[in-house]
Amino acid sequence: MSEATLQGRLAALQGRLASACARAGRSPDAVTLVAVSKTFDAAAVAEAYALGLRDFGENYVQELSAKQAALAHLEGLRWHMIGHLQRNKARAVVPGVAMLQSLDSVALAVEVSKRAAEARRSLPVLVQVNVGGEAQKSGCAPGALGALLDAVEALPGVSLSGLMTVPPHTEDPAGARPFFDALLALREAHGGPSRLPVVSMGMTHDLEVAVAAGATMVRVGNALFGSRKTD
Repeated sequence: MSEATLQGRLAALQGRLASACARAGRSPDAVTLVAVSKTFDAAAVAEAYALGLRDFGENYVQELSAKQAALAHLEGLRWHMIGHLQRNKARAVVPGVAMLQSLDSVALAVEVSKRAAEARRSLPVLVQVNVGGEAQKSGCAPGALGALLDAVEALPGVSLSGLMTVPPHTEDPAGARPFFDALLALREAHGGPSRLPVVSMGMTHDLEVAVAAGATMVRVGNALFGSRKTD
């Protein structure tokens, strides 16, 4: 089996995750792999689905909608919106995703709630936290997290499921650890696992560090699909 194939890359990735979980004393079942399929076509997603993957993450609404339409026949495929969502795009996203991972404001929560009510569903959401305080990244400030969590819980149609973050990039994967630890500390300060069971953090570069810190979900694209044509 060639490592250049999707099957080979998936096997290598699953090996990385299993080893990371073993080192952390965690079950591999405790960490969900979300395959980040942005810039890759529906055929690549279908191939990954055939290999057993079910959770796929998209960053852009137009790309998500096109793949949803093309792959609507694949039973059990779960789409995660992981990119920044503008309020005026919520109508297109809310009905068909399994989870919104990038909720970052009360205004967006209100809009998502409205669209979920229209679709007669309850949408699991993660609150994205900008733990690194980077101006170019989305996410609520750590100091605003408590109020946002309370607002989400008060709204119909949305189900608060946990937290998500994208840390500042560091050449050494270990450099992400303080940011992952900060997210876990915020989780403990705001209700712990009983209130916020899902912690989505870690990508190709730093997934082992994320698993060691306590991630329950990792979002991996490059290690699975290969280098992106565009970003």
